[in-house]
Amino acid sequence: EAEMRLVAETGPALARLVLLDGQPVGYVHAIDAAHWGSDLPEGMPAGTWDVDSFIAEPSARGRGVGEAALELLADEVFTTTLAVALSVFVPVADEPAIRAYERAGFQWARVWEDPISGPSWMMLRHRPAM
Repeated sequence: EAEMRLVAETGPALARLVLLDGQPVGYVHAIDAAHWGSDLPEGMPAGTWDVDSFIAEPSARGRGVGEAALELLADEVFTTTLAVALSVFVPVADEPAIRAYERAGFQWARVWEDPISGPSWMMLRHRPAM
């Protein structure tokens, strides 16, 4: 909730509801990773935007809705900002989420010790070549 509030209150950030058949089923956001502070993980390129997503409606899970929402968010970030990459941090134990982010174009970069979630994959999706 705190992360969502920061995104909502930050100028250079995007927050979007995920709709399925016109009904809200989830949420995605993107924010310049520099807003999280100077203690960014090694290997994260300067100019990376951090994303997060969740599909709250159980009937919408496992249907590709999250991947589609991430694709739309990535397109919006890369066409409206100078972001060089997108990042996401996924607990290493959450294999379904890791696989979903892989399907959305993210690649494993390194393991990072998240202070809340513990060991997490830092996954990156780089700006597509022009």
